[in-house]
Order: sequence, then C-alpha cells, then structure tokens
Amino acid sequence: MEKIDIKTFDSILPLKNSPLIHCITNDITIETVANSILYIGGKPIMSGDSREFRSLFQTTDGLFLNMGRMSETHEKNLKLASQLAYQTKKPTVVDMVGYGITQQRLDLGNEIISTHPAIIKGNSSEMRRIVGLPTSARGIDRSEQDNQDNTVFELIHALKMVAKQQPETVFVATGPIDIVVKGNQCVKLNNGVSLLDRFVGTGDIVGALMATLLGAGYDAWTSSLFSLSYLNIAGEQAFSKAKGHGIENFRQTFLNELSVLSSHKDWVNDIRPVS
Repeated sequence: MEKIDIKTFDSILPLKNSPLIHCITNDITIETVANSILYIGGKPIMSGDSREFRSLFQTTDGLFLNMGRMSETHEKNLKLASQLAYQTKKPTVVDMVGYGITQQRLDLGNEIISTHPAIIKGNSSEMRRIVGLPTSARGIDRSEQDNQDNTVFELIHALKMVAKQQPETVFVATGPIDIVVKGNQCVKLNNGVSLLDRFVGTGDIVGALMATLLGAGYDAWTSSLFSLSYLNIAGEQAFSKAKGHGIENFRQTFLNELSVLSSHKDWVNDIRPVS
C-alpha cells in the first residue's frame, strides 16, 4: 500500500480560490450537496437544465455527476454533461449510484466511464459491479459481505486491473474501509462511524467535496484522499458530541463539524491509513 503525507492536507483549507462547481445530482440531497461545497469555500451551481450546459461549461471549474434518482431527463443530462466534460477537459467526479442494478443504470454508467472522468466513486458493491465481480447487494446500498478481508483484497486487485486501462482516473470504493486506487497505487483508509450510513447523502457529500478540490486545482489523488478523510473525521467528531441523542441530532452535528473541521489544525492527525 502507498504511504500518504497527511501533513500536506493542512494547507488545503481554506481554499485559495473559490471554484464554481456544476452539480447534476438527485433532488433528494441537492441542498445538502450545495451547502457542503459552500462549507469548504466553493460555490455550487445546481443546474439540471441542459439548455444552459454549454454556457456553464465556459465558466465552471469542476463537475459533479450523481446517478442517484433516475429519470429520463436526469439520464439525458448526465450523458450530455459527461460528453461536454470530455470535450472541454473539465475535471469531473461521477458517483455511480446503483450501477448495475438495472440495465438503464448499467448502460448509463458505462457511457459515463467511457468519457474518462477524473474520479469514479461508488460504494464497495457498486465498484465490484464495475470491475465485474459478483455482489449480493440490493438496491443502492452496499452488502456487508463485500467488506470482508478477502472481498476487499479481491476488489483492490480488480480495481488495479481496470485502473491500468484508465491510468488518469482515480477509482474510489467507499465502505468501512475506503479504497483509493490509481494505476498500481492503492491507499486504504479506516476512518468514520457507522451512523454516517444511517441517513442519505454522505456519499453525495464526499463526491461534491472531491469535485470542489478538483475545481480548486488539486489532482484527483489528493482530492479523493482528502475528501474521504475530511468527511469521515467530521463524522467521528460529531459522534463524540451527539452520542445518544438520535440520528437526526447526529446528522445536524455532523454538518456543523463539516463546516468547522478545517479550523482545527490537528484534525489530520486523526487520519488512519491501513497498511
């Protein structure tokens, strides 16, 4: 496994610029995603109107695509935006929500992958489908069986094989252990708390954070590692403060921590890479 210099993360926030991030995401979590970008110093624009995409691509700094709540219009928007991103070399994060659970999501995901986004992310079960491994997961949630030691090892090996074919793309599989793969490089991270899986939107948030860092000029590898660590440590801080007060209280405390964590300069010391 690769070593990471976590001290380099100290200087990322506050951002030295304020990147404008175009988000085409689901309407369930759209407000949370927009606020998360604002929390770390970016500017979101949540446009789902394809008529203005070409104009927006002239001014935006990054793109976040989320396959979450599908519709014919949403599918068309994701396809058009991914093609425009490819043509204009716009740094893009795609969240492969539900990849492979229907033929529509399979076809859409494959079309977006073919445009070589900077970061392709999904939970461990979604990423297993991408690399052709079996999974017992249902719907958009991951299966616990996909996070055992042997299945994690299997997934890393398969991701490295796929990553060799797309050497400029970072592949991210989220779960109790987060996996980040680029080419033959791999880092595993062991931060976070299980309550982050008890409400919708945490995967959307981490994708939006990644897109914001890409828009600010950071490479896909750094953007992935930083965003995963930042979100999960904010969750750990929230858990210690809201423990025993219910999931909704935890959720609000987590969002507060997301907005202030960067002011605690020693937060990076809590990052836990796995050897």
